[in-house]
Amino acid sequence: MTQINMMNTDNYKHSRLTEKIIKAYYKVYNTLGYGFLEKVYQNAMFIELEEMDLFVEKQKQIDVLYEGEIVGEYVADLIVEEGVIIELKAAEALCNEHEFQLINYLKATEIEVGLLLNFGKKPAFKRKVFSKNKNHI
Repeated sequence: MTQINMMNTDNYKHSRLTEKIIKAYYKVYNTLGYGFLEKVYQNAMFIELEEMDLFVEKQKQIDVLYEGEIVGEYVADLIVEEGVIIELKAAEALCNEHEFQLINYLKATEIEVGLLLNFGKKPAFKRKVFSKNKNHI
């Protein structure tokens, strides 16, 4: 069984919410294990998060804007409490492309916090933040 080693999470945006999501992630991982399609993990995460009395949206379509015009769209795996985007993977390991995908999803929304959760041979997650308040070049 995989154990959760949580650090002090009081000093960043949505820390308590992301801690709950990570606990749900490990519960799902420990119950289902490795080898299912992402959709299976998405459905299990949806159930687990709803059981925690969290507002969860799955497969939510998000428009990508450029200069005020829609130039594309993507579908978020899960959005929790309108404050955290969850991108799920069932890959051998997380890679840079997965992280950049999540960062781009954050750029396309007003949501600043994202979690990348991988249901691979070994559980792994990354927390990403994209602040809209900073100047970006």
